[in-house]
Amino acid sequence: MKNTAPPLRDILRASEISEKLHALSNMKMPELWALWDQFFVRRPARPNRTHIESRLGYKLQEQAYGALPTGTRDMLADYGARFSKIKTAAPSTRTVLPGTTLLREFDGKKYKVTVLPYGGYEYDGHQYKSLSAIAKLITGTQWSGPAFFGLKGKKA
Repeated sequence: MKNTAPPLRDILRASEISEKLHALSNMKMPELWALWDQFFVRRPARPNRTHIESRLGYKLQEQAYGALPTGTRDMLADYGARFSKIKTAAPSTRTVLPGTTLLREFDGKKYKVTVLPYGGYEYDGHQYKSLSAIAKLITGTQWSGPAFFGLKGKKA
């Protein structure tokens, strides 16, 4: 009779990975961020603990067992695109290149915003992550930044 049990080293590795995965839920946020920084270049724009733990858990398993084969990743991405009930808006067809200057006149005053090379915008000597933040600063009310600066046109 052939022995079908996994080798002892595989059992020990699985046990070690399991312990690391369970430890994630007990880590404080600074510890999670330190681990995150080991695996990822950027932190998420809108972090939440569940997302961070799941991404780190995947990376720990990937480090121990290897990544999914390319064919499997492609197949899963295709299934997600075809069967997802989450519908996303079509991406904007207008792209603003770094260095572009956006001009807007509002309440008789002219405003000038420059698109920065690594994302974000500069207005009045300060950097902002979004055009909407600048539009709100200028108007005092919530605006769509792309609409305020004329980047969103009406459909014909």
